[in-house]
Amino acid sequence: MSKPSHILILDHDGTRRATTAAILDFLGERHHACATLPEILLPLPDVVLLAGDTAAATLAATLDALAELRPRPVVVLTAVAPDACAGEGNRTPGHALVCSVLPWPFTHGEYLEALHRARLRREAEQLRGDGEPRVFRELVGVSQGLRAVRHMMTRVADTDATVLVLGESGTGKEVVARSLHAASPRRAGPFVPINCGAIPAELLESELFGHEKGAFTGAISSRAGRFELARGGTLFLDEIGDMPLAMQVKLLRVLQERNFERVGGSQPIEADVRIVCATHKNLDDMIAAGTFREDLYYRINVFPIEMPPLRARDGDLPLLIEEINRRLAREQREGVRFSPAAMVSLERHPWAGNVRELANLVERMAIMHPGAVIGPRDLPQKFRHLDETEELALEDSAEPAGGAAAPEAARAESLGLLPINGLDLKEFIQDLEKGLIEQALDDCAGVVARAAERLRLRRTTLVEKMRKYDLLNRAGPDT
Repeated sequence: MSKPSHILILDHDGTRRATTAAILDFLGERHHACATLPEILLPLPDVVLLAGDTAAATLAATLDALAELRPRPVVVLTAVAPDACAGEGNRTPGHALVCSVLPWPFTHGEYLEALHRARLRREAEQLRGDGEPRVFRELVGVSQGLRAVRHMMTRVADTDATVLVLGESGTGKEVVARSLHAASPRRAGPFVPINCGAIPAELLESELFGHEKGAFTGAISSRAGRFELARGGTLFLDEIGDMPLAMQVKLLRVLQERNFERVGGSQPIEADVRIVCATHKNLDDMIAAGTFREDLYYRINVFPIEMPPLRARDGDLPLLIEEINRRLAREQREGVRFSPAAMVSLERHPWAGNVRELANLVERMAIMHPGAVIGPRDLPQKFRHLDETEELALEDSAEPAGGAAAPEAARAESLGLLPINGLDLKEFIQDLEKGLIEQALDDCAGVVARAAERLRLRRTTLVEKMRKYDLLNRAGPDT
């Protein structure tokens, strides 16, 4: 499960502030409650619950003060009169922090929905801030392990140091290598990958260093190798633990002398490349077994980066699923959502294949159930880690985002079933449409054109729908 967020409650109403704190205590959330924003705010919060029924000028000043903090917190606006800061004439840079409106009193379901949106916004802000290049956005997640990886990448990206990326299969080692190249001074040069375990030993030398015409049977012409092709850029040696010992000796010589010769040639060629290596194997064990050279290990292990397995990336699973769905949308395909019980089941899965295994699962579910909400019983058997009692308890405890007043409508939305007592179809469809528009606008920071693209609508059509549902105040200043 996700770690509890650090939440700051800013509310001038003492009674409401104490009640909110008691609710967060009950939910197991870490929090700090204040009447006004303190001059020194440590630790920085993940989410701010800000009372919206204060004077508009005070509210705007508080939002602007929050906007200056780093890392930038996400603000959830909560009050009986949240429109005080929504007017176009009152907008300041701080208003961009508001990701959702949480009414008072709020239900458990409304709080969970607001917190989910806040976490997605915070993830987007973290990928743009904290001194990390925007290219590192491909490494989706907010877990401590992934933050450490991004921090190390930031420190080494603009150097020519050799990097060794370690981690299990499917953790994203090539993503790290490509991101390092894109953030390096060599970004204008080529990125050339080679899988050292996928090429037969007798051909690997030619693949790496090239060959001259007639160097061996079948060499009917000269050919450049990967070292030459990567000149001025980055050479990515994937699965270097699978490289034969004989080739390890030759690679070590190139790394030491920074030049090489083609197979069958005598002319030295400069190795003007930055080396990034990766392996899922334990090289220390291989050295002890005599299958990997110790001197080569110390040559490539200049700056090691270890990718954490997915099972250790607490809180990253929903964000990764969201990113996979965005990729499917770019491919003009429908994604899927997972019910709370299905998410708990997935969080219990050991993920031997890591992010690659997760991507395969989401794509499989999108093929079988496009646009649907996936329950635990829809998952393949190996991903089911709940008994029937846990499943029922989790599904029953998940309140709809619109509050407890419409449980039948929520069940109809999640399961595609008509409630026994029926429902107002027109009202249900309008509520669903309004909710999806709000989510699209929040996810796109209020940029109407981008929200329209996500909803597959013309911009003018979306504007009309926003006017119909009184959502024009959600449009960003750049719209």
